[in-house]
Amino acid sequence: MHSNKNILITGAAGFIGSHVLRLMVLKYPNSNFVNLDLLTYAGNLENIKDVESAANYTFIKGDICDAVLVKSIFEEHQIDGVIHLAAESHVDRSIEDPLAFIQTNVLGTVNLLNAAKQAWQNNYEGKLFYHVSTDEVYGSLGKTGLFTETTSYDPRSPYSSSKASSDHFVRAYGNTYGLPFVISNCSNNYGPNQFPEKLIPLFINNIVEEKALPVYGDGQYTRDWLYVIDHAIAIDAIFHNGSEGETYNIGGLNEWTNIDLIHLLCELMDEKLGREKGSSSRLISYVKDRPGHDKRYAIDASKLCDELKWQPTVDFKEGLSKTIDWYLDNSEWLEHLTSGAYKEYYQKQYG
Repeated sequence: MHSNKNILITGAAGFIGSHVLRLMVLKYPNSNFVNLDLLTYAGNLENIKDVESAANYTFIKGDICDAVLVKSIFEEHQIDGVIHLAAESHVDRSIEDPLAFIQTNVLGTVNLLNAAKQAWQNNYEGKLFYHVSTDEVYGSLGKTGLFTETTSYDPRSPYSSSKASSDHFVRAYGNTYGLPFVISNCSNNYGPNQFPEKLIPLFINNIVEEKALPVYGDGQYTRDWLYVIDHAIAIDAIFHNGSEGETYNIGGLNEWTNIDLIHLLCELMDEKLGREKGSSSRLISYVKDRPGHDKRYAIDASKLCDELKWQPTVDFKEGLSKTIDWYLDNSEWLEHLTSGAYKEYYQKQYG
């Protein structure tokens, strides 16, 4: 078991990062956690206000591409473990601005690797660099089959290409310099605190406001959905008990086509909002498909389940219901995000 005491979590004000941070700060009071987050559009300190005063937590606003800052964090806080979540993650944004994804996802990751290598000075006992990645690096599946940890990389978008590159750099630092690492590749996450450019929170918000639900292409794209708290539990298990140099796929064992998911979401929203059955589904509007849209992702998480005894715990309908309730109960949180730059971006993407 890895027993790192001073842990840097990058991007812990974001969606997945906030759930990982909360879990670990509360579960490991004898470890210290440093959150490095630039607070770009998707980073929000409101996501972690319940742990902001914890004695074992420190927040630093900054960029993972700032080499001087990152080096100083490693030195000042004696970092011996990294959980690297900070990333640009929206495919549509990557199509609009590929260079931003290269800057953050590739150069930012390499900057962290360099800082870890320099700080640890090849004395790697008790150290670990955990890189959190995506199943999109594997490309697209046909109607059958699952992504495994040995599936060849075949990224199809600037986003997935940038994440694939960062995965390769992490492994290269392991092979070249002996830097101890683990990597995980996860399926689509959903749950509380997700920025409303992603499908589920976007559509919850649009249904509340009775706006169109823009569905790409024919809606038959298939994704494996993972509840974000189950993902955080998996990250905890991998960080503390995973084998160095290994990759673990994290999936929800839960495939849905986009259109079937949307119809379920509409059904639940009608019930919760007291609207006539079928009223939300009438908001569905098919729009021009995304360039290079991958048809299907599906994860084989058996390695994680077998080695670390992890299993997803939340049924999808239950998780979706919990997610809707959270957004309906936190309308002020949503209002803070759906203003200004986000509205401009939304207009550009969906008209």
